[in-house]
Amino acid sequence: MKLLKTLAPVVALAALPTLGMAQEAEAAATPDINPYIFTTLLFLMGGFLVFWMAAGFAMLEAGLVRSKNVTMQLTKNIALFSIAAIMYWLVGFNLMYPGDGWIVSGYLGTLFSPTVLEPVGLAADAAALDYASVGSDFFFQLMFCATTASIVSGTLAERIKLWPFLIFVVVLTGFIYPIEASWQWGGGWLSELGFSDFAGSTLVHAAGGWAALAGALILGPRIGKYKDGRTVPMPGSNLALATLGTFILWLGWFGFNGGSQLAMGTVGDVTDVSRIFANTNMAAAAGAVVALLLTQVLYKKPDLTMTLNGALAGLVSITAEPLAPSLFGSLITGGIGGVIVVFAVPMLDKMKIDDVVGAIPVHLIAGIWGTLAVAFYTGNWGAQITGIIAIGVFTFVVSAVVWFILKAVTGIRVSEEDEINGLDMAELGMEAYPEFSKG
Repeated sequence: MKLLKTLAPVVALAALPTLGMAQEAEAAATPDINPYIFTTLLFLMGGFLVFWMAAGFAMLEAGLVRSKNVTMQLTKNIALFSIAAIMYWLVGFNLMYPGDGWIVSGYLGTLFSPTVLEPVGLAADAAALDYASVGSDFFFQLMFCATTASIVSGTLAERIKLWPFLIFVVVLTGFIYPIEASWQWGGGWLSELGFSDFAGSTLVHAAGGWAALAGALILGPRIGKYKDGRTVPMPGSNLALATLGTFILWLGWFGFNGGSQLAMGTVGDVTDVSRIFANTNMAAAAGAVVALLLTQVLYKKPDLTMTLNGALAGLVSITAEPLAPSLFGSLITGGIGGVIVVFAVPMLDKMKIDDVVGAIPVHLIAGIWGTLAVAFYTGNWGAQITGIIAIGVFTFVVSAVVWFILKAVTGIRVSEEDEINGLDMAELGMEAYPEFSKG
């Protein structure tokens, strides 16, 4: 018995290495679930922040159109988001992320392949935990698709029919956006070329701007907007709503850019997300301040709508690369976005391109600038320019074709009488502010 007591500690010590190896083997066999959990959480949080941008677009547009067209803008915004959600499930997600299912390698993914989510209670095996849940990824990417359509809505306000617009949204969210986005984010030919667009200055914002520009050219300006060689101001109905909408968009952009890190499972990833938040905020602030100062200098009074759009242009500008710059670099990038807005808005008016909310300067022109600015960090100017041109030509041409078809088949513009009376009553039979029209 004494011998056993003496040998027991020795046996225990001898067994420790074996026990340690067994524990190491067990740990190696158990997958690390933290990256899966935290990246999924990033997508869900980022996704609902970007969803909140839908409210921002609705408020911004409702504030910048005249009171007789507010209900129409609100209707378009809730309808376009809902259509985007269905079309992205039915066609868009797997068309944008085809994996090995390219129809034309690098250019065209799988058509009409509805999204399927993971089984309920997915088993925690290594193969399933290498990224994030399909549901969170689908939800997050859908929000970008809907944003593209929101951009078009504001430009074409106050004179476009509801149903032709919504038909265009079906094509834009189901096919146009997913195809051009697949060229980069789906591992397509632009990705292989070295083109870089972190969160979508071109893939989302400029694409929406190109679609809006095609529509504006084919639709024409509002009645009375351009008269005797001058631009007639048509003030919006509610600048408080427009300001609220801008702040909502600013908030949502943290999810837009921060979520596009696409990973939150390591210290490095979390640090990068926080850096993206700070850079995004700095660019927005710079765009607003520059627009505020420039309008004071040029017009002797600061212009609130220009300041709001300056902030948004700063946000669009930094979206292509919100991680690499310093805070000072973000200030420069966003500040140039503010300059773009102040000069591009009157330039479009001189060209008689009627953009009700300033979406083309904010999303298209500032989006191009932001995408070009990426080359200051990558040095790959050729890839950036090629991507901008390719996405611009594809989106503009296909959008123009769809607009022309809609114009020929259904007509896209309301009658002159309906436009003068307002689309709220003509198209919907209800007003946003009925008490003001009753006398």
